Amino acid sequence: MLNFNSVGEKFKKLREESGLTQGQIAEYLSVNQSYISRYEKNERQLSVDLLEKLSNLFGCSIDYFTSDDSQYSPLPFALRATCITSEDFETIAAINKIALNLRDMENISKEG
Repeated sequence: MLNFNSVGEKFKKLREESGLTQGQIAEYLSVNQSYISRYEKNERQLSVDLLEKLSNLFGCSIDYFTSDDSQYSPLPFALRATCITSEDFETIAAINKIALNLRDMENISKEG
Protein backbone atom coordinates (compact mmCIF):
# COMPACT_ATOMS: atom_id res chain seq x y z
CA MET A 1 0.00 0.00 0.00
CA LEU A 2 1.38 3.40 -0.99
CA ASN A 3 1.82 5.82 1.88
CA PHE A 4 3.36 9.12 0.89
CA ASN A 5 2.74 10.59 4.35
CA SER A 6 5.58 8.63 5.94
CA VAL A 7 8.17 9.26 3.22
CA GLY A 8 9.65 12.32 4.91
CA GLU A 9 9.73 10.65 8.31
CA LYS A 10 11.52 7.59 6.96
CA PHE A 11 13.99 9.77 5.10
CA LYS A 12 14.73 11.85 8.21
CA LYS A 13 15.34 8.70 10.25
CA LEU A 14 17.78 7.31 7.66
CA ARG A 15 19.54 10.66 7.34
CA GLU A 16 20.00 11.02 11.09
CA GLU A 17 21.09 7.39 11.56
CA SER A 18 23.68 7.95 8.83
CA GLY A 19 24.97 11.07 10.58
CA LEU A 20 24.24 13.30 7.59
CA THR A 21 22.99 16.86 7.72
CA GLN A 22 20.18 18.37 5.71
CA GLY A 23 22.79 20.58 4.06
CA GLN A 24 24.85 17.60 2.90
CA ILE A 25 21.80 15.91 1.41
CA ALA A 26 20.68 19.17 -0.21
CA GLU A 27 24.09 19.56 -1.85
CA TYR A 28 24.00 15.95 -3.07
CA LEU A 29 20.52 16.43 -4.56
CA SER A 30 21.34 19.95 -5.85
CA VAL A 31 18.42 21.52 -3.97
CA ASN A 32 18.08 24.14 -1.25
CA GLN A 33 18.43 23.01 2.39
CA SER A 34 14.95 24.40 3.16
CA TYR A 35 13.56 21.99 0.55
CA ILE A 36 14.99 19.08 2.57
CA SER A 37 13.52 20.50 5.78
CA ARG A 38 10.06 20.78 4.20
CA TYR A 39 10.42 17.30 2.74
CA GLU A 40 11.17 15.81 6.16
CA LYS A 41 8.03 17.48 7.51
CA ASN A 42 5.99 16.06 4.60
CA GLU A 43 5.27 19.59 3.38
CA ARG A 44 6.91 18.83 0.01
CA GLN A 45 7.30 15.72 -2.08
CA LEU A 46 10.37 14.68 -3.97
CA SER A 47 10.37 13.84 -7.63
CA VAL A 48 10.89 10.21 -8.54
CA ASP A 49 14.41 11.08 -9.75
CA LEU A 50 15.39 12.57 -6.38
CA LEU A 51 13.72 9.73 -4.50
CA GLU A 52 15.74 7.26 -6.57
CA LYS A 53 18.95 9.12 -5.75
CA LEU A 54 18.12 8.92 -2.04
CA SER A 55 17.25 5.24 -2.32
CA ASN A 56 20.62 4.55 -3.90
CA LEU A 57 22.46 6.65 -1.33
CA PHE A 58 20.87 4.86 1.62
CA GLY A 59 20.91 1.45 -0.05
CA CYS A 60 17.18 0.81 0.01
CA SER A 61 14.39 0.44 -2.50
CA ILE A 62 12.00 3.25 -3.38
CA ASP A 63 9.32 0.93 -1.97
CA TYR A 64 10.83 1.38 1.48
CA PHE A 65 9.92 5.07 1.38
CA THR A 66 6.48 4.70 -0.17
CA SER A 67 5.11 1.48 1.31
CA ASP A 68 4.23 0.56 4.86
CA ASP A 69 4.97 -3.08 4.03
CA SER A 70 8.56 -2.63 2.87
CA GLN A 71 11.42 -3.23 5.29
CA TYR A 72 14.81 -1.54 5.35
CA SER A 73 17.77 -3.87 5.37
CA PRO A 74 20.92 -1.73 5.40
CA LEU A 75 23.89 -2.61 3.26
CA PRO A 76 26.97 -2.95 5.43
CA PHE A 77 30.00 -0.96 4.38
CA ALA A 78 32.80 0.97 6.00
CA LEU A 79 33.93 4.43 5.04
CA ARG A 80 36.82 6.20 6.66
CA ALA A 81 36.60 9.89 5.93
CA THR A 82 36.41 13.04 7.94
CA CYS A 83 34.83 15.07 5.17
CA ILE A 84 32.40 13.59 2.65
CA THR A 85 31.80 15.51 -0.56
CA SER A 86 28.85 15.31 -2.93
CA GLU A 87 31.13 13.36 -5.29
CA ASP A 88 31.63 10.83 -2.49
CA PHE A 89 27.85 10.57 -2.14
CA GLU A 90 27.59 9.86 -5.87
CA THR A 91 30.13 7.05 -5.50
CA ILE A 92 28.40 5.60 -2.44
CA ALA A 93 25.06 5.69 -4.26
CA ALA A 94 26.52 3.91 -7.30
CA ILE A 95 28.06 1.18 -5.14
CA ASN A 96 24.81 0.75 -3.20
CA LYS A 97 22.83 0.48 -6.44
CA ILE A 98 25.11 -2.34 -7.61
CA ALA A 99 24.85 -4.07 -4.22
CA LEU A 100 21.03 -3.78 -4.22
CA ASN A 101 20.84 -5.23 -7.72
CA LEU A 102 23.08 -8.10 -6.63
CA ARG A 103 20.88 -8.72 -3.57
CA ASP A 104 17.77 -8.75 -5.78
CA MET A 105 19.37 -11.21 -8.22
CA GLU A 106 20.36 -13.51 -5.35
CA ASN A 107 16.80 -13.42 -3.98
CA ILE A 108 15.40 -14.25 -7.43
CA SER A 109 17.79 -17.18 -7.86
CA LYS A 110 16.77 -18.56 -4.44
CA GLU A 111 13.10 -18.46 -5.44
CA GLY A 112 13.69 -20.35 -8.69
